Amino acid sequence: MLESESLNGFTGFAQKDRAQFQYSRSVEKMNEEAQVEFEPEVLAEIPDMDRRWAWAEVSLEAIRHNTIEAKKRLKPGVRLMAVVKADGYGHGAFECAKTALNSGADNLGVATVDEAVRLRDAGVTAPILILAEPPITSVPLLLAKRITPTVYSPEFALAYAETADRHHMKAPFHLAVNTGMNRIGVRAEDIIEFERQVNFHRALVQEGTFTHFATADSSDTIDFNFQARRFVDAVRALHTAGVDPGIVHAANSAALFRFPDVHFDMVRLGIAMYGCHPCEQTRGAVDLWPAMAVRARITAAKTVPMSEGVSYGLAYRSPGSVKICTVPIGYADGLSRLLSGRIDFIVGGQYVRQVGAICMDQCMFEVDMRSFGSRERLDPQVGELVTIVGRDGDAVVTLTDMARTIGTIDYELACSFSRRLPRLYV
Repeated sequence: MLESESLNGFTGFAQKDRAQFQYSRSVEKMNEEAQVEFEPEVLAEIPDMDRRWAWAEVSLEAIRHNTIEAKKRLKPGVRLMAVVKADGYGHGAFECAKTALNSGADNLGVATVDEAVRLRDAGVTAPILILAEPPITSVPLLLAKRITPTVYSPEFALAYAETADRHHMKAPFHLAVNTGMNRIGVRAEDIIEFERQVNFHRALVQEGTFTHFATADSSDTIDFNFQARRFVDAVRALHTAGVDPGIVHAANSAALFRFPDVHFDMVRLGIAMYGCHPCEQTRGAVDLWPAMAVRARITAAKTVPMSEGVSYGLAYRSPGSVKICTVPIGYADGLSRLLSGRIDFIVGGQYVRQVGAICMDQCMFEVDMRSFGSRERLDPQVGELVTIVGRDGDAVVTLTDMARTIGTIDYELACSFSRRLPRLYV
């Protein structure tokens, strides 16, 4: 070997590949000189699903079906509130609100002022209730956008009323009654005293009175019945005191389908509108259609030799005769890292096992390349469709399955799928 080629370290390597690095700089310079122009309109029209091969599909037909199923169970005159807080439980607040309102819902429920403002700014005109008392500083927004707050403190009620009065407006509100959940609300035994403190103000209009059940989804109904009785007694006390409670409502999704006696003047349809059962007891009572599916396309596919590891920590080792496929979805998109190695995906109507730690932006699954007489051999390629949540043929993976695996509820998982995943409405 020549002396110039026997240098230690990286000197010889740098000399050897000097032309390659010079070429890279030349390509960059050529691109700058070419001044290629791409039409902004053309770039903007590239679909989200062609920018990243992972997305969430939302079936508006399922939202419509579930809303109608709820409405069918109500007596004439009972109103239906579609709860679209948390961006419609991750499904898209505006799209789901519009579909629910067109399917029989009368009112909308949200959790924050900003959620309500976004709906108003998108053109929604239906009554919107914030299901908690917002900060006093938000009062001008409430009045300007015709957003109804929940009230349970005299300080907020009077500040709200004073601002409304100065602008020659009324201040509608719903009173939250704490019947035992002890989250928000005026305690049931204190509501008459609360009314005494605020009822004199000419701008205040008690548009509704409500409570929230802590155990409507439980097989044990003792606490539920206790809350229901306290609420009925509280509403009766308002009537006795000459206070109009307005629209009386208490039933969430579980109570809507299980306990018709607490439908009162309005029910609140939350998780069931999105096709998830609030409890086991409702599974035989109503046919709900899951509205969300999560899908991706394979971005890499490779055979991994026996005993080699996959993903961070290399906790999974290839048994041989497997293909490892990568999809561009991870825990930053809402696919919890706690699910690593504990769930199945679906390819071509067949279950495939997710393997290795779920990364921030990607995760992997395993395909057995051996042939079996009882099933068709899979050989997935880059670009092939993968179902993370949803149905493909006879195979199905549900949010409920995932939630049970990690000891949480499907509400949380639905809300967790972030807006980094584009929503495709079908």
